[in-house]
Amino acid sequence: MLKLIIGNKNYSSWSMRPWLALRANDIPFEEVFIPLYTNDKADKDRLLSFSDSGKVPALIDGDITVWDSLSIIEYLAEKYPQAKLWPDDRARRAHARSISAEMHSGFLPLRNECGMNLHRPVRAVEMSDDARANVARIQDIWADCYRRYGKDGPFLFGAFGGADAMFAPVVHRFRTYAIEVKDEARHYYDAMMSLPAFQEWTRAGLAETLVIERFETV
Repeated sequence: MLKLIIGNKNYSSWSMRPWLALRANDIPFEEVFIPLYTNDKADKDRLLSFSDSGKVPALIDGDITVWDSLSIIEYLAEKYPQAKLWPDDRARRAHARSISAEMHSGFLPLRNECGMNLHRPVRAVEMSDDARANVARIQDIWADCYRRYGKDGPFLFGAFGGADAMFAPVVHRFRTYAIEVKDEARHYYDAMMSLPAFQEWTRAGLAETLVIERFETV
C-alpha cells in the first residue's frame, strides 16, 4: 500500500494537497504523521528515513519515493489514470497544470501574511497590496474556470482533480482570515467546503493539540 508522509494537519498546507488527491479519489494509502518544528531529533531522523529532502509530504510506493506536493500529484495521475486527476482534454489539461504550477510557485505574499492555521479564530488582518493582488488573482482563476467548465461540475475542471488539490488550502486561508469571496468565485469556495475529504482533513486538524508558536503570530 502507498504511504503518505505528512505533517500537522492544522498547519501543513503542502501535506494537505496530495492527501486530498488520494482521499477524495478513494485511493488506498497509509498515513504516516510526523510532527513538524518540534526540535526533536527523533522526529527529524524519522522524516529523513523516508525522504532525503527532510520535508513533508513524501509518498512511498514500494522502492519509489516521491516528494513535493505537485510531483506526488503527477505521480498519482500516472499510476491511477482512472482517478482523472488531470482532464482528458489536452487544452484543459494544460490549463489545469498551468494554474497548479502557478499555485505551487506563486502567491508568496498571501502565504507569508496568511499562513494556514485551522485553529486560528476567524478574523481579518491588514494585508499588503501584494497579498490583496494574490487574493484577486486566485478568485479570477476560480471564476474563469467556472465560466469555462462549470457545466461539467462544481470544481475547477468539473470533477475534483489535481488542480483542486493544489488550491484547497487557500480555501482555508480565505475562511480563517475572513477574506471576502466574490460572487463569481463563491461557488468554488462552497464546493470545496462541502467536499467530504476536505471536511475530514479539517476535523482532524482541529483535533490536534500541538501548537507551533511561530505560526501563531497573527
